[in-house]
Formats: sequence, C-alpha cells, structure tokens
Amino acid sequence: MPSALRVVLAEDGVLLREGLTALLERFGHQVVAAVGDATALREAVAAHEPDVVVTDVRMPPGFQDEGLRAAIALRAERPTLPVLVLSQYVQREYAAELLDTGDGTGVGYLLKDRVGQVEEFVAALARVAGGGTVVDPEVVRQLLRRRRDPLAALTPREREVLALVAEGRSNAAVARELTVTEAAVGKHIGNILAKLGLPPAEDTHRRVLAVLTYLR
Repeated sequence: MPSALRVVLAEDGVLLREGLTALLERFGHQVVAAVGDATALREAVAAHEPDVVVTDVRMPPGFQDEGLRAAIALRAERPTLPVLVLSQYVQREYAAELLDTGDGTGVGYLLKDRVGQVEEFVAALARVAGGGTVVDPEVVRQLLRRRRDPLAALTPREREVLALVAEGRSNAAVARELTVTEAAVGKHIGNILAKLGLPPAEDTHRRVLAVLTYLR
C-alpha cells in the first residue's frame, strides 16, 4: 500500500466534503475527486481508479442508501477496490451487507463521529486501503447485544478485546489500547475464538472476518 493514497470522496454535505478533503490532504493523501452524489461517485471511480473510496451512506436524490448501493455496485465490479463507508447512525443491515461485498478484503464501516477522532480515522482508512477490515466499535456493541446468549460466556475484558479486534487492530495495537501485554491479548483472543466456536487464525483480517461472520 502506498503511503500517499489516491482517494475518491463522496459526501453530499459541502462543508463535510471540504473538511474531509482538507484533512486527507493534510496527511499527505490526494483527493482525486470529491463528489456529492452516487452517480458521480461511480463515474469518478471509473475515471480515476483510486486506491480507496470514502463514501457516505445517504446521498441524493433520495437520501436513503444511495451511497451504500453505489459502494456495493463498485465492489461487485472491482472486488479488490477498498471502500470505507461513513454513516450517521448505526445500521446493522448496512454494515452486514457491505462486509459481504467483493472478495472480503479492504472494507470498512464507520460512524461519522469517528471522523472527529482524526488519527483513528486516518489509521482506519490506511487499514482499509491495505486490505484490512474495519468496523465501528458501536456497530460491534449492537451486534453483541443482538447475539446476547451465545456471547454470554465472554468476560468484560474479552468483550473489550473483541470490539478492538473488529476494528482491524493488531494484537500489539490492542495491547497498547488496553495497557496489557501482547501475550495477554493473544490469550484473550484465543479464548474468544474458542468460546465462539471459531477456528484460530494468525492473520488479523481473517480473524476479524471470522468474528464478524459469527456476529452477523
């Protein structure tokens, strides 16, 4: 993955679109197109072949799920195209449908509030562009509530680890966040996978997909 990414940005709100453009450029990325509707998004991707797409869920003309539908269509045409979708609210069905697109790599679903946490947002974009999977922790929490019984065996610490794993974080990153050793994180993850009946996996991306597949 190049350190400087070529980004196609789709956001109908002018202020947020310009703010995101300025933010990405401040971190050394190039916004090759910044558009305000789903049709323009698909045209921009065809014209520029970007490293990654960032798009809102709701866009003109109906302000329903036009951005998401465009992202799903783009992933059907280009299975390896990294896409990061931004949403105002947690919509589990949208997250699940997006995660099922393409070849299963390079996809993310974040709440717009996460954009305000600048370094986290930029790191998430880099992970998606590099083929990783990133899911907003609030989405994970709602999925956890929906699957309450099967996850009852998890300890509070294991739930914390699970939420961070779903964000696509490595063992080292989870350890830093929770101020524990990497070995402790590895043990927690092993326990989580065992309790959920999932096979162990060394690769972070496959581990995320395994957990999210179960939660869906």
